[in-house]
Amino acid sequence: MSEAFFKKYERLDSSSLIPLLQDAQEEYGYLSEKMLQEIGDYVGLSLSRVYGVATFYNQFRLTPLGENLVSVCRGTACHVKNSANLLTAIENELGIEAGETTRDKKFTLETVSCIGACSIAPVISINGEFFGRLTPKDVPKILKPFKSAKKKEA
Repeated sequence: MSEAFFKKYERLDSSSLIPLLQDAQEEYGYLSEKMLQEIGDYVGLSLSRVYGVATFYNQFRLTPLGENLVSVCRGTACHVKNSANLLTAIENELGIEAGETTRDKKFTLETVSCIGACSIAPVISINGEFFGRLTPKDVPKILKPFKSAKKKEA
């Protein structure tokens, strides 16, 4: 990480830890061990303390995301409408469990407490696009275009 990255924060100010972690994740997509060490060195905290904070808050990621982020809502409305079965169908279709990324880095699957689209429960989001009123039978059709899409150039 460059000196420019740290310029808006005072050196050895541990109160900057969470904003620094948020900025690093926003810029790089996740927090590598090297980044955690550099941030710790900058704010005067050990790697274990920084790691403890990064793993305490579920907003932080320690591994890179796949090309497509699949979020399955597990909120009350979705739970009542069997989102657990939907999650199982997606896990089976992708060959991964929630919290994992496919080997080809094409998909990351996560569960979320609430997407905020209760009226179309059960609902999933893929890269911010919502798909609602789903059944497990819908899963292959929903994922197909994302499986066949060519990787986007940065």
